[in-house]
Amino acid sequence: MDFDESSNKIVPREFVAVVLAGFGNELLPLTGSHGDEPCLKALLPIGNKPMIEYPLAWIEQSGVTDILLICPTTHRSAMSNYIQSDVSSSFPSLRIDLQTFEQSQDMAVGTCALLRHFSSRIQSDFIILPCDFVPPPSLGLNQVLNKFRTESTYDGSIATVCFYEAGRPDKGTTTEEWGMLPSNVPIVFDERSGTLLYVDTPDDVDKNSEEFEFRMSLLTQYPRTKLSSSFRDSHVYVCKRTVLDVLNEKSHLDSLKEEFIPWLCKPQYQRTRREKYGNILSPVTNNVFQGPALKHSTLHLPTQHKHLRHSSEDADADDEHLRSVVPSPVDNEDEDAVEPSLRVGLIAHRSSSGFASRANNLHTYLELNRFFLGQTSYTLPSDPENRSLIDQKAQISADSMIGRSTRVDERTSIKRSVIGQHCVIGKMAKIVGCVILDHCVIADGAKLDGCILGVYTKVGAKAELSRCVTQPGYEVSPGESARNEKLEVSDWAAHETSEDQDSGDEDESTEEESDD
Repeated sequence: MDFDESSNKIVPREFVAVVLAGFGNELLPLTGSHGDEPCLKALLPIGNKPMIEYPLAWIEQSGVTDILLICPTTHRSAMSNYIQSDVSSSFPSLRIDLQTFEQSQDMAVGTCALLRHFSSRIQSDFIILPCDFVPPPSLGLNQVLNKFRTESTYDGSIATVCFYEAGRPDKGTTTEEWGMLPSNVPIVFDERSGTLLYVDTPDDVDKNSEEFEFRMSLLTQYPRTKLSSSFRDSHVYVCKRTVLDVLNEKSHLDSLKEEFIPWLCKPQYQRTRREKYGNILSPVTNNVFQGPALKHSTLHLPTQHKHLRHSSEDADADDEHLRSVVPSPVDNEDEDAVEPSLRVGLIAHRSSSGFASRANNLHTYLELNRFFLGQTSYTLPSDPENRSLIDQKAQISADSMIGRSTRVDERTSIKRSVIGQHCVIGKMAKIVGCVILDHCVIADGAKLDGCILGVYTKVGAKAELSRCVTQPGYEVSPGESARNEKLEVSDWAAHETSEDQDSGDEDESTEEESDD
């Protein structure tokens, strides 16, 4: 054997991870611009770490090294600086290919369009991840990948998706003025085989909001299905490369979560869709014949679709009416051949196994930051230089977190809060249940309860804010009070301008009176 020759051969990569880092419109005004500088959703901190570090660490632990990171063109400079500085030192094994796309915050591009545009850069099976998913320690990405590896090999599964069980929101901390509360997605799945069969979509709700309509072919193939409305989509999908070929044909689909994934569940039990897209999703050259081995496997669950004969009524698979399926034996079939199932595998993570969530709205962003309080022994900076910035008379609870280079003056009280880096907290301020991002200034005597402050926010002396969110660079006037509001710079600037105009009018009237 020629060892030199074999060592020079390039081993093809098994997966490429596609990480999506969009504008984050659901997190406005936190992701609003600070002057001309964009505030990237992916770099918003959770527990004083950029949120994108959580999926990056998840990917690295799984052994996947190739990442296609997609972000808006306006974010390229800031994201590139972050990759070259922080990522290169924290995740040295990752190879990140940064790609951008042209879009505005008002006109966002759907995930399907992004995948079509960058499909030439995805030449292997791939993993789609959002930049905002925070996985629990009990759920490794390898668990999702191993399920995909096994099922795509032994029965021709085409994808594996991950859903997580979400706990009920705390009514005492939710604020409707921040936007709609996160909602769960009703799904139908086969628990024994771990197969996702149906995802309720907005179109389905519009057609019939009170009932679910299932095909008989689904219920015949999987008679013991479960319906659950306690899960949310993590937007983590492992797919065969051939899925992109079908996505390119379905050019009218825009949303991956609400349109394409629900559509992808249907070929496994709809005959016409199997006939039309089966050769694309699972080419004949890739079909696996492992009948003898599978017969002796105690873990193998035989697929039932090859023993089903569809009735003549199932002529049009795109018709949304219920279908009937009549089981019948199939003659002259090679028993050792395993027909591709085209299944979509499901990992359903239970909340009892660990907290998981996506920071894709203000409610869950605050919830995730609060979750990390008390999860680590780190509360105050450990080095003497940063520790000296915190006055000894300041009262900071053990379930709070203070970033580096942050100054806290005397007799200030901080409870259940995350304070970012390079902040200045004045004397006798009271902060409870808040998330304060970097470079914020809170003057003496200010009171904050359940707030999220964007970077460079300034809160004047003795101002009071309750459950408010501020855009980066917002300034709260001394003595001002606000409750359950989104405070944006445009509103503040308009308010300042109107005050200037009013004072100008008063000056003019005074001059006229003096002239008279």
